[in-house]
Amino acid sequence: MKRVRLDKILGNMGYGSRKELKKIIKHGLIKVDGEVVKKSSIHVNPYESIIEINGEIVEYREKIYIMMNKPKGVISATYDNRHNTVIDLLEEKYLSFNPFPMGRLDIDTEGLLIITNDGKLSHDILSPKKHIPKTYYAHIRGEVKEEDVEAFKEGIILDNDYKTLGSHLEIEESGEVSKINLTIFEGKFHQVKRMFEARNKKVLYLKRIAMGRLRLDDNLELGEYRELSDQELDLLKSSIAK
Repeated sequence: MKRVRLDKILGNMGYGSRKELKKIIKHGLIKVDGEVVKKSSIHVNPYESIIEINGEIVEYREKIYIMMNKPKGVISATYDNRHNTVIDLLEEKYLSFNPFPMGRLDIDTEGLLIITNDGKLSHDILSPKKHIPKTYYAHIRGEVKEEDVEAFKEGIILDNDYKTLGSHLEIEESGEVSKINLTIFEGKFHQVKRMFEARNKKVLYLKRIAMGRLRLDDNLELGEYRELSDQELDLLKSSIAK
């Protein structure tokens, strides 16, 4: 990586504006490689130099990867003038990275959502050509039977005459309200809901629990989030490996 202005490095990581960083530097609170910094305009390599702010070592990074358990009533967007977005739920320290949701979940759908600023990874995961599996847990009004399992395996013809790719439907509990897991390999608009509607059934509750090889952390409550571990990021990236 090329040497970059110190104030740009720290600003991009949410440590403050150029004006705010100048004040911090004036108080002698920033060091580079053990030396107190006198000017915010100096150029450093953040991967090679040790940057400290008030004694705390700055761990530089360009990309962020966040797992969120998205709640109902929040939309998968960066901005909306009517509803809260998943970005509104994030701490301010992440906003300087200009994060965005990787794909979308409907406003009434819960579960696994990745928030990042890695455009390439997002493009690869969402590419229709990749057929990345997405697994959902759902409550269905109507008795889901083995004949539905077979129909989903063959592909469901939706209301616009599009036939979906074959999917894997697993019945956990069958009855007036059935409980199921469904893995699909594409991401058409309202796809899960439309697939069950084509079988004269209705989705009452929908939660995404996995994307590729990455599963939602069961310890995350609705609306909670955390950064992916290195192992989890590797799992996500391995989902697109050929």
